[in-house]
Parts: sequence; C-alpha cells; structure tokens
Amino acid sequence: MAKSNRNTGPDSRPGARLPKGFLDTPPEDIRGVSRMLAKIREVYECYGFEPLETPAIEYTDALGKFLPDQDRPNEGVFSFQDEDQQWLSLRYDLTAPLARYVAENFDRLPKPFRRYAVGPVWRNEKPGPGRFRQFMQFDADTVGTDNIAADAEICMLAADAMEALGIKRGDYVIKVNSRKVLDGFLEAIGLIGEQNSKKRLGVLRAIDKLDRLGPNAVSSLLTRGRRDESGDVMPGAGLKDPDATLVMRFLGYENVVSTNPESSGYRKIDLPHEYRANETWLTWLSQHAKLGPSGQEGVSELREVARIAASCGYDEERIKIDATVVRGLEYYTGPVFEAEITVPVVNEDGQTVRFGSVGGGGRYDGLVERFLGTKVPATGFSIGVSRLQAALAAINKDKPAASDGPVVVLVMEKDRLADYQKMAQSLRAAGIRAEMYLGTAGMKAQMKYADRRGAPCVVIQGGDERAKGEVQIKDLIEGAKAAATIKDSKEWREGRPAQVSVKEDELVARVREVLARHRG
Repeated sequence: MAKSNRNTGPDSRPGARLPKGFLDTPPEDIRGVSRMLAKIREVYECYGFEPLETPAIEYTDALGKFLPDQDRPNEGVFSFQDEDQQWLSLRYDLTAPLARYVAENFDRLPKPFRRYAVGPVWRNEKPGPGRFRQFMQFDADTVGTDNIAADAEICMLAADAMEALGIKRGDYVIKVNSRKVLDGFLEAIGLIGEQNSKKRLGVLRAIDKLDRLGPNAVSSLLTRGRRDESGDVMPGAGLKDPDATLVMRFLGYENVVSTNPESSGYRKIDLPHEYRANETWLTWLSQHAKLGPSGQEGVSELREVARIAASCGYDEERIKIDATVVRGLEYYTGPVFEAEITVPVVNEDGQTVRFGSVGGGGRYDGLVERFLGTKVPATGFSIGVSRLQAALAAINKDKPAASDGPVVVLVMEKDRLADYQKMAQSLRAAGIRAEMYLGTAGMKAQMKYADRRGAPCVVIQGGDERAKGEVQIKDLIEGAKAAATIKDSKEWREGRPAQVSVKEDELVARVREVLARHRG
C-alpha cells in the first residue's frame, strides 16, 4: 500500500514537506546570489546588452519541438491546460521565450537585438544529487546576425563574467566547439536522414554528459545504455561498438584493453604538444577527421572565433577550442560554448572535486524562424546561477564570510523602548541596516538572537551608560575571535574583548568603523 503524503490525524493537518527537486533559499544565499548577479549584470551591460523580462509561463507549442514531446505535452516540462483547453507550460529555459518575444516584436526591434535576462526555469525531470526541478539562469543573447564575431564576443563576455566574480585566469576556461563539426562527423559515419534523427540526438545527449559521467559511461550511452546511481536504466543511442569507438576517438579518447580490469577502458589521447594550441588543433582536426563540407565550414568558423578572441587578448588559456563540447539541446546550429571551472576544490567531505561546467550556450538559427518562417540567426550564453554560486562558495571557502546581518540594538530597560528605537532609527538614517530587539527576553537571549541574525555588532545602553551619555558597542565578530583564545571567565571580564564605550553622538561613526572592518 502506498504511503500517504498527508497526515491522517483527526485534525487532518498537512505535512510540512518540501517538494522533491526544489530548495528553500536562506537569506545568506539570497544575498550571495544578489552580489553575484550584480557583477554579472555589470559585465553584460558593459557589452551593450539590454535587460528583458518574459513571463514564467508560455504556450507549450511556443517552447518548440526540442523541449516537450508534442504527443505528451507534460514530458520534460510542467504543463497544464487553460480554460480554452490550450496547453501552457512553465518555461524550460530563457531562450525559447526570447525567440517568441523577438518574433512577436520583430518589426520594432533593432537588429541585431541584444538582451540579457535572469530568472527561474523549471524542468519536469527526475531530481537527484545536484539536479533540481527549479533553478536560475542568467542569459545574454544576440539575435538577428550570422556574423561569427557575435559568437566570439559571447565567449569574451563569458570569460569577463568569470573574472568579474573573482575567478582567476587558469581557474576557468571557455570551451568552444561547433555543432557543424560534429554533424559533419556524424554524417561521415552514416547517421544521416530522418530515420537516424533519434539516434543522432541520443549521441549528442550522451556526449553532453562526458564531463559529469566520464568516457566509459558515455561509451555505454552511445551503445546499449547504462544504469544510473539510483538503478534506473538510461537508454543508449543504439550505435554499434565500432561506431561508438569512432565517436570516442573523435572526442579525443582511445579504448585501452588490459588484463587488469581497473586499467581497461577509455582514456584521453595524449596529443603532441604542437596540436594543443587553438589554431594547430583545428588544423589537426580538419586533416585527421572525416568531416565533410559542413564540418569543414564549422572548422573555419571556429578558426575565426579563435582569431578574433586572440586579437583581443583572449588566448587558449581563456577561450579554448575543444571537440568534447556538445550542448544537449537539438536547436544549436553552429558554435557552442561552455564555461568550465577547472580549479579543483575540497568539498565538505574532504574529497577533491571539479565543478566542471557552470554555463553554456551557442548559436541557434532556427528558433525565431519557427514563428516567422524566415531565417533569424541568433547566439547566446546562459549561466547556471546555483551551480556557479556553489563553485564560488567552494573556491572562497577559506576567505572570511561577509557579515550581512543587521546591527542589533539591545533592550536593557523595557520602559525605554522609544529611546532604543531612536538609536536604531539613527543608524538606518545613516544607511546602516539596524533593528531594535523586539522580543521580551533578557540579555543572554538577546545576545544569542543577535548572533543567530549574523549581526556584526550590538549596541548596549543600560542605566550606567545612560547616566554618562554613552553607549557600548560590542563587535561580535572580533569578540568571537578573541573569545577563542581566552581561557576563563575572569580573563574575559577583564579584557572585555571588542567592546568599547563611546559618546551617544559618536554611535553612527563608530558602528561604521566596525562595518568597514568586516565588510571592506
């Protein structure tokens, strides 16, 4: 018998349960994301992109055949029918709504149209570790030009966004490939025609999981499929083993067979050093892979992206041509990009991990055409906000955290609430986040409250301080540091760590000193 999701007691109260695949966001994470988005926004604005907001809900058919299954409109997206029996869906990404907006407003928009957008998107997929049904994206797109310089600019923008967030050169890379190159290769091994469209898509989706699952798992997904960590079967693309081997070699991996099972499997081909730079790698690719006309055109476009980027100071340490980049969505038609964090970090379990991709995008020349019937080329890049935030937190874990809590004015005498509120108001008037304690507990509980609020300091005025026209300011951050080195209560009382008495009219200035010490 299935377990009920509701309480069955006499009062029939619902259970306090967070739906699977969703997260509550605490204040410190919200503020951290806000700071991160502000820095990314500055970069996007600096490149001339304009903000745009679109609704969270679109007509399902506007999302395109690449997202929901048309025979099952709820597949992959959260969908419902309106009063006219038309299917509506929560947006799957920010790109499909952009295509609809451009088509609807095409005549009045400047060409190219440059916009950025940030907001939540939803996926009706099985949740798992690191996989959520709701997450935030931050996109920048250029619509209305097939100039390859637009793709190069997007790569430069992505690199600048990483550095604006404090990620050092060498700790990230913007990897670039072309779907034309991969499509040319797939045609060369016989995956052409409508009858092979499902198999081609399966190959693309398998390769897109290379960073997360590794080459051996991807090899299985190219052929017969595999079981994921939960035991569920992930279907394969259905390639024969020789064709799967060709795909893996194209991606830079060779199959090693050994009597030791642990030594067998796919490993990275060690290319000669002269083929590791962008230009020479593209030369090697065009000479050693059967790409056909489409693939060679893709190589030429990648060469131009690399040339433009290099002329602006973005060498292969920052923007690198990489044949393993294959964005999973079918609507990409040309260059594709991924922003990858390369620096290893130690997680909470003491394990060394790599975050890998924190953003991606590419050229999509068919989305707007679906609405208008005429070609409207476009290219763009999307940052996975939550994943990037997690990477930044891991990279900066040894740096002191910002103190975002309010200054708390303690209530020492209950008949003087107006005086304490006036102190809090004087701090607010100076632009300092502050609050008066509004509970009814005593001193010890108030200090505990201030600590849980993340207050950088508290303001204290009892009868003795009031008689002298003074207030005490206790720096909670410095106090915690000092308390860690103090051995007994007598030493604490004598030292009164990080606690000073100041004149009432010095309150604002001295609190600012505390904030400057901890917030920079």
